[in-house]
Amino acid sequence: MGRASICMVAIAGLLFAARAAAQDMMQHVDVTSPEMVSAEMTRAQVEAAIAAATSARPADFTGKKLSGLDLSGLDLSGAVLRAARLNGTKLTDAKLDRAILDQAWLLQADLSRASLKGASIFAAQMQRAKLDGADLSGARLAADLTGASLAGATLIGANLGADMKNQSMGLMRAVLKSANLEGAILRDADLARVDLEFASLKNADLTNASLRGAALGGANLTGARVAGADFFGADLASARLVAPIGLDAAKNFDKAENLQRLLRE
Repeated sequence: MGRASICMVAIAGLLFAARAAAQDMMQHVDVTSPEMVSAEMTRAQVEAAIAAATSARPADFTGKKLSGLDLSGLDLSGAVLRAARLNGTKLTDAKLDRAILDQAWLLQADLSRASLKGASIFAAQMQRAKLDGADLSGARLAADLTGASLAGATLIGANLGADMKNQSMGLMRAVLKSANLEGAILRDADLARVDLEFASLKNADLTNASLRGAALGGANLTGARVAGADFFGADLASARLVAPIGLDAAKNFDKAENLQRLLRE
């Protein structure tokens, strides 16, 4: 192997290690530190920044500490919140359409009924966040939502699937382990390779959604609408699929994995 090839292999290895470390950052971050729980701005200052923003220069809160604030009802459409700290922040009924929340921290944040249509939420930490009734239609969502609640949320056409272009940097996808997606609307959503282990999808609408390669082990799909949903390669080990609607019109259901371990009653 030539020197150039060795260098390329070494660089690829470093990139993979860096991304793996980023995905495992929760083990190395003190989420109780002032950096993670404090706010350096008041609601009034946030409102002033929004008022001063223009379409050419949107409000920019990159890296800002905004944890614990009550920002409910604010219009943050198009705002840049990249790597912002919003842990425990109240964003109920807020408008975050087209907002950039890449690498943001939203641990236990409350985004109930918030509008996040077309938002970019890539590599964000959203464990135990509350998004009940939120609208994430058309959003790019590749975040860790372990234990989060998205009951009744709308994710029509949302992209939660794995980013196959960044394989050398690790698999980036939505993680929804043990999440509550009961009654969520996921029509036409991309859930390819998404981690939905032990998630509750009771009465969820998965019409025409892609579940190719998704991890559905232990998930509850009771009463889910699955017409047109693509199950190719999806892992259904110990998943509960009772009284589904439109299963006869689902795609590649026979090509799902661990069908023999699927719970049908």
